[in-house]
Amino acid sequence: MNRIRFDPLRTLGMPRLVHVKPEHMYRHLEQIRVADWLLFPAAWQVNALHYGLGRRIFPSPATYHLGHSKVEMTRALLAVCPHNVPETWIGAATPAQLEEALETLSLPLVAKVPRSARGEGVHLIESRADLLAYARHSEVLYLQEYLPITRDLRIVYVGDRVVSAYWRQAAPGVFHTNVARGGRVHFDDIPAAAIALVEQVARRLGIDHAGFDVAEVQGWFYILEFNPLFGLEALNRQGIRIAPLIEDYLRRAGGPADSDPDAPLAA
Repeated sequence: MNRIRFDPLRTLGMPRLVHVKPEHMYRHLEQIRVADWLLFPAAWQVNALHYGLGRRIFPSPATYHLGHSKVEMTRALLAVCPHNVPETWIGAATPAQLEEALETLSLPLVAKVPRSARGEGVHLIESRADLLAYARHSEVLYLQEYLPITRDLRIVYVGDRVVSAYWRQAAPGVFHTNVARGGRVHFDDIPAAAIALVEQVARRLGIDHAGFDVAEVQGWFYILEFNPLFGLEALNRQGIRIAPLIEDYLRRAGGPADSDPDAPLAA
């Protein structure tokens, strides 16, 4: 297959790739037009490559478009699995919206910055003062009910299947479970129902490369969010290499792009 990569780190170990720096994309349009796959473009490239040139992209456009913002992600999740999403308030950071949010969600609650990862921008709000401090630095309110958990699941979906799942246990006295925040990883007793939920949701939304964060409360599973560019530390500990999994998926999903790059444009 004729494939171009834009991110060498995410494609490390994949054979026969042509590397193009994202900022040099327009110098290589002829190569791009005939490529079977374009791998890991920067987010700003996606619309031009997918809609403008009709090229096949991995991760999928849906993975980029939904994964770039917790707001867009949550709205999509509420459409496909509303009972598996914590109660969520999304609105403008105005005094009226703050009051309405507090009437809907009781304290404590969780506030998030719409575009963040590795637990950054995720805050436990325990008082009205905490909420006002969060709102002063936010244009958009993204608030969720607080779930009484000390661990969550990271379920990794690549291509068309779950390839890894593990628990992330928060350090004592720490709110965040993220490995980058000191969370400990456990690989035992992974609930099959949580894996099935992620598989169903990923396929429904067209997500093909993401780490899903799933909470369990009294036997019920809630999807908190998903991260298209997930960490690899726990997978390395399992001996799982992502590159061969992507390679296998691309071969099985291979085929012509959605549109003809050589088709003439109307004058």
